Amino acid sequence: MRAVFVGASPLAIATTRYLLQRKHEVVIIERKKEVIDSLTPELDCGYLHGDGSRPVVLKECDPAHTSCLYCLTDSDQANIIASLVGRSLGFKRVVTKIEDPELEHICIELGLEDIIVPSRTMGRHLTEIFDGMDPLEISAKIKGDARIFSFVLRKEDECPLDELGLPKETRIICVYRDNSFLLPEPETHLKVDDEIILITRLEHLPELVERWHSTMET
Repeated sequence: MRAVFVGASPLAIATTRYLLQRKHEVVIIERKKEVIDSLTPELDCGYLHGDGSRPVVLKECDPAHTSCLYCLTDSDQANIIASLVGRSLGFKRVVTKIEDPELEHICIELGLEDIIVPSRTMGRHLTEIFDGMDPLEISAKIKGDARIFSFVLRKEDECPLDELGLPKETRIICVYRDNSFLLPEPETHLKVDDEIILITRLEHLPELVERWHSTMET
């Protein structure tokens, strides 16, 4: 699978390292040539020197064959613009980072669905640590080629759980419905807007992404 990053921010670099370890293809778009020059010896990925919010630059990254566009610069405005341009060019999935939570409703109104607010995410994590919980422990226990995958159920996929048609070696861990946690049974009827959490093998991820994430930009 292939990922494109707009901006060589610390978050983009850290994510790139993980993706490369998992044998994915990565391209980083960066406006500052000296930043690219400093990263080239340590990160074996593709680089594109330019402004990632410009259509001509993003087109060079082959949107049709890219699994995800990450807009992770240090500028909220640049990230939003790059996300909108990327969505219009046909990137399958677009992730937008914003530092100002007040801009979240703007992103939602613009149709940007995958929004991350780092300060909020870290604040929630630190609170859970204070309460004696550590959700990152779950990630540490997912080893080998096991992977967690989540998606939001579409109207056309409403059905009993055992009729969802999942790949082999894929199981539903839990369902979130109206912010409530459910442990589903085979006869549980899945409803539109349910958030489904799965565990699967790495080899099945492309099939799952194609089925449930390929239309997220529409």
